[in-house]
Order: sequence, then structure tokens, then C-alpha cells
Amino acid sequence: MQIHQKKLLIEYLARYVTPQRLAKMNNVLARRTRHLCVVMEDIYQSQNASAVLRSCDCFGVQDVHIIENHNVYEINPDVALGASKWLSLHKYNTLEQNTTACLSSLKKKGYRIIGTSPHKDDCLLEELDINQKTALVFGTELKGLTGDAMQQADGFVKIAMDGFTESFNISVSAAICLYHLTPKIRETVTGWELSETEKTSLLLEWIKQSVRNPNSLVKHFKEETGIH
Repeated sequence: MQIHQKKLLIEYLARYVTPQRLAKMNNVLARRTRHLCVVMEDIYQSQNASAVLRSCDCFGVQDVHIIENHNVYEINPDVALGASKWLSLHKYNTLEQNTTACLSSLKKKGYRIIGTSPHKDDCLLEELDINQKTALVFGTELKGLTGDAMQQADGFVKIAMDGFTESFNISVSAAICLYHLTPKIRETVTGWELSETEKTSLLLEWIKQSVRNPNSLVKHFKEETGIH
């Protein structure tokens, strides 16, 4: 469906949501970004991974890439609280080297791959250069990032800590990183926002998820307009 057709469909479906709900969606879209994305590699604790989704939604990060090499990620609804339906989730689980497939794809899209690791002396979170599009990669709670992820990373970042424990769990680490980086991106980076085309496509998907019987409504719209 072309962009102007999507806008017509949005106008049609908007009749079935409240003005307040529609305004909320547009306000959220205005703060959404794809300049920063999150990658989770083979996370096996669903509650922690689901908390990451919640943080991404809260801080306005649209894309989450989920690598499933050995562990299948299932969303924990009690933790995610519906955050997943507002995000773009990309899963990698069909190849032997899913990590390579994910990170190579992101590099082709212009992302700088930054591994999160307390064991690498690259830079502290506060020192991370975010002028280029950035993909933050988080590994498992016990083993951290795999060798494949470490090898393909363009750099590493760590969070300063003052205790005996070596690292935060993934949900806390992601929340700290996003809390620090998202305002910095909005304040210092030009073009961090979604394009108008991206906003239109996401708004359409969000409205569909907010109305009853969206497939029936879309079918009726197409019959009325002749748009297919």
C-alpha cells in the first residue's frame, strides 16, 4: 500500500479510536528513534529480556533485534506489560550463525556495533560517541557476549560500578544505557527522528492494534475505496 493510501486508511480507522488515544500515538511517534537500537543475544531469562522491551518503549527506542542461537525468547506479559506491540521486533533464528546474520545486517544499514561488556577497556557509557547510528548488543547474564559478537563489534562500552559485583543484569544495564543515551541523542544528533514515511507506517500498525476487528475494518475500507 502506498504512503498516501496508508494515510487515507489511518483517517478511516481513526474514527474508531478516541482523539486522546490518537494524540498519544502521535506524541509518542514524535519522540521515537531508530538512531539507536538494542540487540539481545541468546537471552534465556524471559523476565529480564521482557523488561528490556519495556525500557525500549519507555525511552523511545523502536527496534529490538533478538538473536536466538540456543534459547528461544518468549515474552513475559507480566513484565513487558504490552510494550512489545509498540516495538519493531526482529528475530534471527533460522541460521547456524544468527549472531553474524544480525550484526552484518545492521552494519549494512549503517549501524556501529557496540558490545556491552564490563571486561573490555574501551570506554565508559558517558564517553560513548553516538553521532553514528548505534546498535547496543547485550549478552546472556552469566556468559555475556559470545565470541562471534565480540569479534564483530566495532567497540565496547561499560557502566561504571563501585561494588564487588562484576555486572548488572541485562534489564538494569539496558535501562541505564537507554536512560543516558536517548536524551543525549535527541539533544546532539541531527536527524534522530523517524521519517514521515516511518511514522505513517507505524501509526497505521498501532491504530490497527487499538481497534476491534481491524481486519474487517480494513476490508470494508478497501471495498469502499477500491484500494488494494
